[in-house]
Amino acid sequence: MANNILEMALGLLERDFPPSSLSAWFDDVTVVSFSDNRLILHSPVQFKKEFIEQKFIEPLQNALHELTGDAVAVVIVTGEYTAPQSSSSPYDDYTFERFIVGSSNKFAHAAALAVSKTPAEIYNPLFIYGQSGLGKTHLMYAIANEIRKSHPEYKIIYVKGEDFTNEVITAIQEGNMHNFRAKYRMADLLLIDDVQFIAGKERTQEEFFHTFNALYEAHRQIVLTSDRPPKEINTLEDRMKTRFEWGLLADIQPPDFETRVAIIRAKAEKMGVELPADVSTYIAQFIQANIRQLEGAVKKIKAMHELVDEQVDVDLAQRAIDAVKTENPGLSPTPERIMEAVANYFYVPVEQLISANRSKDVAYPRQMAMYLIRQELEYSYPDIAKIFKRDHTTVMHACNKIEEERKSSGETEEVIKKLQGNIRGET
Repeated sequence: MANNILEMALGLLERDFPPSSLSAWFDDVTVVSFSDNRLILHSPVQFKKEFIEQKFIEPLQNALHELTGDAVAVVIVTGEYTAPQSSSSPYDDYTFERFIVGSSNKFAHAAALAVSKTPAEIYNPLFIYGQSGLGKTHLMYAIANEIRKSHPEYKIIYVKGEDFTNEVITAIQEGNMHNFRAKYRMADLLLIDDVQFIAGKERTQEEFFHTFNALYEAHRQIVLTSDRPPKEINTLEDRMKTRFEWGLLADIQPPDFETRVAIIRAKAEKMGVELPADVSTYIAQFIQANIRQLEGAVKKIKAMHELVDEQVDVDLAQRAIDAVKTENPGLSPTPERIMEAVANYFYVPVEQLISANRSKDVAYPRQMAMYLIRQELEYSYPDIAKIFKRDHTTVMHACNKIEEERKSSGETEEVIKKLQGNIRGET
């Protein structure tokens, strides 16, 4: 009941909130415990915890009352990850045994397992990269859980790149850099998830550079994940790229059909859902790129089956998949959405794109945004110039430059395709 109660409550909340919103805020929230009419949740991200407290606690409590008939208090906690030995750890599910291995992730799995057996001896750092939702974070937690078994005395710290940046800012504001440095440089195992978010942030990169060096020289294991390899993180300092490549780079690709079916069956078994073979096959055929979407489809089937007594068959699977896909529909491009997608990709603040800043780290993303607005929306050069507070000849130059690059460089073409997908919400 404890493991399923959050899923069931979120299923009820879909009556009042868009599924995409619930997925965005609860994708990495886990159940710590559920007893004595008290549900304790854990979020590894501080700002998500705060938003959930403001927006979702009361609706969650109402949904839990509807499910259980009792008044249930909801508490959400956060903090650094130190894997406890208790069997009630919210990270117990993230083990190597529960990770479905296929051709698309075999190398990354083997590398992570090797690191867990001999930390800081062979692959340090281990840098795992790939698209969102393919299992990078699962492997990080699996490493932590495995190392905890053999080294219970280890200090293990897990943090997202964005939260690391926020901690640097807070430490600067409070004049507390000594404690910040001591916290991270005493780690025996440091796991940084989505490390790409430190790119473009000079002080954060400076602090992480020295933290990295201190841990590496002290023979401590470092594990990093990113949505792309170091060389493609455009605003990451060269010295950081070099260090990230000192150890081993391991990529994870979208799973093949057989692996998707295995993942679906494993997720269904964990959730206590009996899926006929044709249902598992149907889901695997129509969801191909994201493990979270596979899990989302199984969750949707479970909710529709348990809450409204729907029969589990291909028809239900089709409706469940349609519901999952509508959580992230194709988005209509706008100048604002294009600028946001470009800013996120190149790790620069959106406001810098229309600022007077002429540095290379800002000028190139600005030119790319101009080009995409021209391509996607067919705006005139003067109209684009107004958006960026520039002369129309500047826009013409930017668009011509990017177009020439696109014709001559496969790398630029790939970047543009990724951005176009991001703009439409396809990736």
